[in-house]
Amino acid sequence: MARGRGRRDRGDGVFARLRRDPFAVQTVRSAAAATLSYVVALRLSSEPAPLTAPLTALLVVQVTLYSTVTTSLRRVNSVVVGVLIAIAFSVVVGLSWWSLALVILASLLVGRLVRVEEFIPEVAISAMLVLGVTQVSDTAWDRVLETLIGAVVGMLFNLLLAPPVWVDSAGDSIEDLARRMRLLLLDVADEFTGAPPVERAATRLHEARRLDNDVADVDGALRTAEDSLRLNPRVKEGLLHRVVLRTGLDTLEICAVVLRVLARTLTDLAKHRNGDPLLPEPAALAVRETAQYTADALVSFAVLVTTQGSEDAEAAETRLAGELRAARACRDHAADRLLALALANPGRWQLYGALLTEIDRILDELDPEHRGRRLMEELDRRVRESSDRRRRLALRHRRDARRSTRTGG
Repeated sequence: MARGRGRRDRGDGVFARLRRDPFAVQTVRSAAAATLSYVVALRLSSEPAPLTAPLTALLVVQVTLYSTVTTSLRRVNSVVVGVLIAIAFSVVVGLSWWSLALVILASLLVGRLVRVEEFIPEVAISAMLVLGVTQVSDTAWDRVLETLIGAVVGMLFNLLLAPPVWVDSAGDSIEDLARRMRLLLLDVADEFTGAPPVERAATRLHEARRLDNDVADVDGALRTAEDSLRLNPRVKEGLLHRVVLRTGLDTLEICAVVLRVLARTLTDLAKHRNGDPLLPEPAALAVRETAQYTADALVSFAVLVTTQGSEDAEAAETRLAGELRAARACRDHAADRLLALALANPGRWQLYGALLTEIDRILDELDPEHRGRRLMEELDRRVRESSDRRRRLALRHRRDARRSTRTGG
């Protein structure tokens, strides 16, 4: 089960942990691909030191196969465009300060038009390097050849030695985020049982705001995992895996926002109480018990989202359903207590109502039925977008075919 994954990780050796580290794996793979491309370029290129080939391999060998293919195409495209611009300028004018300025300007503009994205400067670099030599044609050919060698070696490297699927790493990140949220929710609930000063309540609010950075880090890990599932021959139902993880993170992100609002409610209550207990003991204990079950449900939800085995997923869903039932029962008990307090002191009914609303929102987001509906809606949206994209491409091909037919007639 996924909850045992952390214990197994601590028992693994250093090598096993490095294999699950994207940075370590990327470092070794990039170095190997760059060295191999340099060896191949030494045999095929006339340059004494064909460093463009290993440079290209370093740039195109990415953490995932999908990123490698897309990066290779953009890299080769940028170099070829830059070389063509340099050849065109060398025929008309030589190298001078104003021709160099025109080459750079034209390269940057054309690079944006051909959509090479992060390799737009590479168009200008290739044009300048080719324009600055005397044998333009020979240098241009060598630069294109070395770029092709680096790109081909990089793609073959990732095709023959497919990079890992980073789903487990993304799953670990999602579970770690849920555990941090659990601890924060428990800390906030403990404050409701006492009389925290405003400063301490504000500290909890700052901690809740820092969850935004944690969500952004997990989003980066998840993007890597999503790319690793694309074009990967070892993965079946890649779309389903991507959608399950993405919707799971979306749910936790919503819960993080609600936690921030809950911490804001705590701070407002602390301001109103001026050092007195925030809630009477029966109501405070009811709120804390509700928060405890809700906090456990956060982790169970993350385990359910990241678990891939059907038996483990079923067990995680059963555990989550039980914790949600217990949380709702405690929530109803807390609602009765808070209602009595609101009737005795109507001035605070808004804060008490906000507290219950925030807990309800988290419980609703974690509900398996709500998750199932969101999952199906996202799958339908992805499939619909893919169908629309294929339909537009088919229409474009038919228009191009009719246009070429009319032109040929």
